[in-house]
Amino acid sequence: MKIGELAEISGFSTKTLRFYESIGLMPAPNREANGYRSYQEDSLRRLAFISNAQSAGLSLKEIGEILAIRSSGVTPCEHVHQLLMAHRESIEAKIAELEELQSELAALISYAESFSPEQCDDGQVCSILSRKT
Repeated sequence: MKIGELAEISGFSTKTLRFYESIGLMPAPNREANGYRSYQEDSLRRLAFISNAQSAGLSLKEIGEILAIRSSGVTPCEHVHQLLMAHRESIEAKIAELEELQSELAALISYAESFSPEQCDDGQVCSILSRKT
């Protein structure tokens, strides 16, 4: 199938497919006599894997590592497990940071709701945001 057909079926743009090829996520396809790319059915499986991996929060670099491990003949399951655990830890840390920010914003909003512009300090850009929570 040509690149346009692969793009339509996979949901990836032709630009993205060319980019994935340039960084090694997609193998170089066969070329027809006129120079057009000709993709095989297994390209769809590979793109589905890439999509699933991205949905799990993996970066293109990490996806490339997984594909390289698989290409070497080794199953990448343990590597994927470690990546997923690391991503979960990172997300948990971000959630904690966001919860702290949410608390700080709630305190600032509460202060702002009771604040009167007459209380502004002329030496401050904004007395509400200059307040320490």
